[in-house]
Amino acid sequence: MLDYVIPLCLVIIGMALVLTMARLIKGPDLPDRILALDTLYINAIAILVLFGVWLGSDLYFEAALLIAVMGFIGTVAVAKYLLRGDIIE
Repeated sequence: MLDYVIPLCLVIIGMALVLTMARLIKGPDLPDRILALDTLYINAIAILVLFGVWLGSDLYFEAALLIAVMGFIGTVAVAKYLLRGDIIE
């Protein structure tokens, strides 16, 4: 059963990635694009975790953890830039 569910989930999350990229490119204003970027890295984490489960490899989980940390740092930096206009004080 798991052999059918994981590829189906990979396809569904892949479609979510494509739709998120469209929102990132087309977004009407900056907050929509920032939200799309956050959603993009969360979907990338989901794809890596699912692929790691499918292959049974721990390497993909470590890559997903790195993407999560970098995405959090990027979100904090962009939020600080939007609030204050400067990242480093």
